[in-house]
Amino acid sequence: MTVLSFDEQGVDVVYEGHDFRLEKSLVEDAVRKSYPDVTDHEVLQLVEDDPALSGEPRRIADIVD
Repeated sequence: MTVLSFDEQGVDVVYEGHDFRLEKSLVEDAVRKSYPDVTDHEVLQLVEDDPALSGEPRRIADIVD
């Protein structure tokens, strides 16, 4: 299971027992969107090859609000 924790500067990720951080600029470059407009599903797709996406995608702006 992958755990994503969002803040205004980036995303803390726990993936397969490894903790790492995706900085805001890296996420923006990878997704080619402004950080607040990126969704949690898009970030999960950056981390996992074939993630099991469930529920509606949520914008980072709505999560860190």
